[in-house]
Amino acid sequence: MGNADLTEQEYLASYNIHAFDVPLTSVDLVIFTVREQALHVLLVRRGAHPAKGQWALPGGFIDIRNDPDLDGTALRKLREKTGVTAPYLEQLQGFGSSTRDPRGWSATFAYFALIGSDHIELQHGSGADAASWHPVGAAGVDMELAFDHGAILATAIQRLRNKVEYTSLPAHLLAPEFTLSDLQRVYEIVLGRAIDKSAFRKRVKEGDFLEEITGKQRHGSNRPAQLYRIRSGQPTVFFSRTMGA
Repeated sequence: MGNADLTEQEYLASYNIHAFDVPLTSVDLVIFTVREQALHVLLVRRGAHPAKGQWALPGGFIDIRNDPDLDGTALRKLREKTGVTAPYLEQLQGFGSSTRDPRGWSATFAYFALIGSDHIELQHGSGADAASWHPVGAAGVDMELAFDHGAILATAIQRLRNKVEYTSLPAHLLAPEFTLSDLQRVYEIVLGRAIDKSAFRKRVKEGDFLEEITGKQRHGSNRPAQLYRIRSGQPTVFFSRTMGA
């Protein structure tokens, strides 16, 4: 009996997924934060072959029995590495070839996440013997990364900097409570240039994605600064003009 004579149920019951070559399939995470007045990315040092001893992006193979979808894999790996369960997370793109992994034809779905690094206890997890934050330069970090992770990181940096020009994304790089000066500084760190204060605050006000924390201010050498947080349930805001406009 040929496939054309089978019902859908009969066909699926007899189908052998291993009848065709299946590539290695994984999810890799580019996790950004701002610390020490610079953009940083989380890297893990591989504790096993291949690329043993090299620094790499955190990630891992899809758990087909427990991960409901790609986002589920990404969230699981992020939670394992940082303990964070609900950061800003966005799928970057897919990368795949016969040469990116010496074990065979492989494909990875890359995500980038934005988190505040305060009070996060990093975990390197299985397959790695260290995890740490590394400063990000114009196109990456000052070392060669395992596999094609250098190219993935460069793509994520470009995506982040492009989106920062016209969205509220940088707010996710801060602690839950912050001042407008903190927020402007994060924009400037990611963009690599200064921003006019009055134009920036007008843009933030128009975006309406923040709310004042009643009765909370930060006291310093100057007058007290009002503390803000991201408005509950507020999605990413897209501005009508870029930061330079």
